[in-house]
Amino acid sequence: MTARLNGAQPYALGLFRIVVGLLFACHGAVALFGVLGGVDGKGGTAATGAWPNWYAAVIELVGGTLVLLGLGTRIAAFISSGAMAYAYFKVHQPQGLWPIENSGEGAAMYCWAMFLLIFTGSGAFGLDRLLAKRTSTQEQRSAGQAPVAA
Repeated sequence: MTARLNGAQPYALGLFRIVVGLLFACHGAVALFGVLGGVDGKGGTAATGAWPNWYAAVIELVGGTLVLLGLGTRIAAFISSGAMAYAYFKVHQPQGLWPIENSGEGAAMYCWAMFLLIFTGSGAFGLDRLLAKRTSTQEQRSAGQAPVAA
């Protein structure tokens, strides 16, 4: 049973990354474009350039999309995790100690989910792996060719 679960680990991690990235990107789209009800439930958006809401929304949309695609996953997850840590400690934590008290559950969960992806990488189904395979294949081809002597 353990061997079977260990063999499926990259696929489970890839699906985890896709779901977390999609949901995170949706948060950014809500604040930037007013989709899915917007920030006020009536299609409202974050004011352009407003600190920290607009910047957080940009990080959520771009970081979530990169994590979803598995492209630059570790860097995107690092920046996204830091943004959510900032959101928790600066926005939510002053309202109460525990996330359940201060409505910071989402920020805390995204912070830790992205933190996990920093160390695990993209798993299966990510563009990172596809690009790494192409690069290693090209390196193997060029290493097999002898240089031309003049």
